[in-house]
Amino acid sequence: MNNKNHMRIEFDSKSENESFIRTVIAAFLVGADPNMEELNDVKTAVSEAVTNCIIHGYEGKEGTIVLEATLCHRDIYITIQDFGIGIADIGQAMEPLYTSKPEMERSGMGFSFMEAFMDTVQVKSTPGEGTIITMKKGIGRNAR
Repeated sequence: MNNKNHMRIEFDSKSENESFIRTVIAAFLVGADPNMEELNDVKTAVSEAVTNCIIHGYEGKEGTIVLEATLCHRDIYITIQDFGIGIADIGQAMEPLYTSKPEMERSGMGFSFMEAFMDTVQVKSTPGEGTIITMKKGIGRNAR
C-alpha cells in the first residue's frame, strides 16, 4: 500500500446520501485491506456522523457536508464537517442516550457508536458555525 492516500468529497445533507457515503468510504478503505469487522466499523461510524449532520446540524434543511479521509500506513483518519447550527454543549451531546430530538425517536447513541467502533473520536463545534468530527482507526492485525 502507498504510504499515504487522501480524498475529499462534498455532498448535500440529504438522507439518501448517507448510504452513498458508506459506499464511498468502504471503497476508499479497501486500499488498507481491512477485515469485514473493520470495514463495517468504519462504515457505521461514518454513517452515524453523517446522520448527525443531517438531522442535528442542519435540522433537515439543505446544507453541505464535507468528508475527508486519509489512509496513512495502517491508520484511517476521517473528518466529517457540517456548517449547521453547531453544538452548544459537546459533553452533553456525547452522553449515551442523550438526544436533542426526542420527538423523532432518536436513540441518542450516535457518538457512543462512533466511540465504540473507532479508536479515537474528537468533536469540535461552534454554535451557529457547525461541527467537525475527527475519527481514527487502525486497520489490520498489527494496528495500534
